Amino acid sequence: MGQLLRATAQKGKVLLHHIGRGIYPPLCLSCSGETDSAGLCAKCWTETQFITGHKCDCCGTPLLGDPDDVPCDNCIRYPPVWSQGRAVAVYSGGARRISLALKHGDRLDMGPTLARWMVTAGADVMDGIDIVAPVPLHWTRMLKRRYNQAAELSKHIAKVGEITHVPDLLTRFKRTSMQMDMTRDERFENQREALKMTNRFTELIQGKRILMVDDVMTTGATLSACAQACISGGAAHVNVLVFARVARGL
Repeated sequence: MGQLLRATAQKGKVLLHHIGRGIYPPLCLSCSGETDSAGLCAKCWTETQFITGHKCDCCGTPLLGDPDDVPCDNCIRYPPVWSQGRAVAVYSGGARRISLALKHGDRLDMGPTLARWMVTAGADVMDGIDIVAPVPLHWTRMLKRRYNQAAELSKHIAKVGEITHVPDLLTRFKRTSMQMDMTRDERFENQREALKMTNRFTELIQGKRILMVDDVMTTGATLSACAQACISGGAAHVNVLVFARVARGL
């Protein structure tokens, strides 16, 4: 009897799903236009540069003609605090529109799809990870925005990867300035001593392997501050995973 009820319930969910798809066709994550399947429309696929070829093993930026598992020139010059990093796409075109919609457009419905893309792109850097955590927001920005886009992504990534999720592993106790027009050095100075390990997780993190998640990486200043806080707190090592990566010399 129990199996019959579960089977009936599952058929009901499938039926409701198809009815919903008929009433509300899937929308492109980038332009919000109708598309045949969840994800991107044909036009936005062509405008989104997915990182599928050679890439820097440290920061995930695409490389031309170089083998994998080597650092890019920028990571050689400025070695990151974390061990390995991956990104789904270059921060331009369709990926930029998706990132802005997630961050400022209340598009939390994007979370599960973006997380699946990120798990695929970051499968190797997720191997052996003990804890998934997001880059934290200062409480004043959290109050204004109402959600942390990095935490929305890390939540779904942890679920897909069946890894422990600790959304408040780190605390941002310093309200940093917006970094849009800052140089690399200014960004790192802006993040200096802005983050710390949340006290109640001090024992939990000892010897653990951490995956830090964010929506976009530019210079890596914010993720460096997060990685340093984790390492200083006793973590064994830190990897990073982002949706989009600014691919340029910085």
